[in-house]
Amino acid sequence: MDTLSILVMNGPNLSRLGKREPEVYGRRSLDDINRGLAEAFPGVAFDFFQSEEEGELLEKLFHCEDHGGYSGVILNAGALTHYSIALRDAISAVSVPVIEVHLSNIYAREEFRRKSVISEVCSGVVSGFGANSYHLGVRGLMGMLESP
Repeated sequence: MDTLSILVMNGPNLSRLGKREPEVYGRRSLDDINRGLAEAFPGVAFDFFQSEEEGELLEKLFHCEDHGGYSGVILNAGALTHYSIALRDAISAVSVPVIEVHLSNIYAREEFRRKSVISEVCSGVVSGFGANSYHLGVRGLMGMLESP
């Protein structure tokens, strides 16, 4: 298989990792998580993108589709997971596989967090393994891309 190029996208409030509710989201910063991914998968070319703005995430997904270059996307959409039909539609509009990841187990949280409007259009979902959710998402994506 050719070298994998993966875009890791993070939505609103994930810039606050390590500071925001560490009992739920852990003490690692987003930079720590990104660095850990690059170290764990040295054969993968990663790009990392985080935005507090829904529209910027949509534009980044469309850029992936229009300009290529990525084998897949790992997406932690944060709160947008639960209500963004625009993000759902953007994911379904691109051909690049998108893996939804969450640090916490969204199904063991508040009722409003238990519904993901994007899961149905993502290629896979990983939830509840802390920073390892990203690693498991990358492994899942790699397995999907290797399968005929």
